[in-house]
Amino acid sequence: MNYNKTILIVGFGSIGRRHTNNILKHTDSSLIIFTRRKNIKNSEFYLYAKNKKRIKILSNFDKCLEQNPSVAFVTNETSLHTVLALELAKKGIDLFIEKPLSNSLRNLSALTRIVQKNKIVAMVGCNFRFYPPICKIKELVEKQLAGRIISVQLENSSYLPDWHPCEDYSKNYAARKDLGGGVTLTQIHELDYLTWIFGTVKPICSISGKFSDLQVTADDGCFCIMRAKNNVIVELHLDYFSKPYYKRIKIRGTSGTIYWDSIENNVRFLNNKKSSWEILKIRDNYKLKGKPLNRMYVDELKYFLNCVTNREQPMNDLYESSNILKCALSLK
Repeated sequence: MNYNKTILIVGFGSIGRRHTNNILKHTDSSLIIFTRRKNIKNSEFYLYAKNKKRIKILSNFDKCLEQNPSVAFVTNETSLHTVLALELAKKGIDLFIEKPLSNSLRNLSALTRIVQKNKIVAMVGCNFRFYPPICKIKELVEKQLAGRIISVQLENSSYLPDWHPCEDYSKNYAARKDLGGGVTLTQIHELDYLTWIFGTVKPICSISGKFSDLQVTADDGCFCIMRAKNNVIVELHLDYFSKPYYKRIKIRGTSGTIYWDSIENNVRFLNNKKSSWEILKIRDNYKLKGKPLNRMYVDELKYFLNCVTNREQPMNDLYESSNILKCALSLK
């Protein structure tokens, strides 16, 4: 895409690297990377020999601001998201804040005021809104294929030590309460696309905490019942202590049932008047493993930078993402 303004990457963990390399591959932008990591390897960058002149790594935040970036991707520890986003917003820098927005409501009001005052384009990460099966399900719900929706079941299960096998998972921010980790916030994807499809949800009851033998200080399980608009009942299961990696959505309506899981990766529909499932066609579908899954992050990047270029407010802005965060915090 045709974008060549300077971009600041705040934090260079796994998601920071992903955004960095997608930007190197799909734009002509120069990159300022703010990180205190000392062991960064050339191999962590896309075509480093070709792109090294576009990359500057700094360990001083003020020095990064002196480079006058137009856009910042905030990808550091969750507990520091709004702290640094507030400083960036004061400088008039457009913001992409990786999910979750924060691990508390501190700084949100101040950040929202500055973003509005300085007319900043601000978006919080929502990559599953760009995943073909989720987009297909939203389309089917809007077309009322299953009739009036009665209930929704969502599941997201994974095994935290498998996320980054070469790293000590217990030191990862996702494992640490002090850094804003825990499955409820780290795996906020389900709350995000649930809200995108069905509107605001309100918790009825939930149980969350540390249940497994994993070496984590944050919650590793969250099990709850919520209510969405039009009296839709939602059951949500989140954990990162089980194998295999598995996501599932089951939507029951007055006319039938819509179903998807990440293993088969087909969206299926069972009409109440029939006895067999129908597999529905999904355009450009791919499974949630290997290189293909990066496509939703690329689509997310292109969408955000297009909003920046055209000065349009994106979906999952601070207002929407704040409401999703409030819901997640109430589940905890």
